[in-house]
Amino acid sequence: MNKSSFNFRRGPAVNERISAKSVRVISERGDMVGVFETKEAIKMALDQGLDLVEVSPNASPPVCKIIDYGKYKYQVQKKQAEAKKKQK
Repeated sequence: MNKSSFNFRRGPAVNERISAKSVRVISERGDMVGVFETKEAIKMALDQGLDLVEVSPNASPPVCKIIDYGKYKYQVQKKQAEAKKKQK
């Protein structure tokens, strides 16, 4: 596993932190867009006002999704809080 691609404290690689040369891109709706150079994929995401987030760093090429990273991070925190409540 690429050490810089995912860190549980920092989360998945986003935009310029993605180290792969090319990536498989998934749209915000979940449609497979294709394989692009990372710089081109980042430009596509930013043009839509969104972020490119690496969701599967171990795939060849890595899979990235065009999403709002802030919203994604919020949803993950909500799920973790819910899971913590259910443990008690």
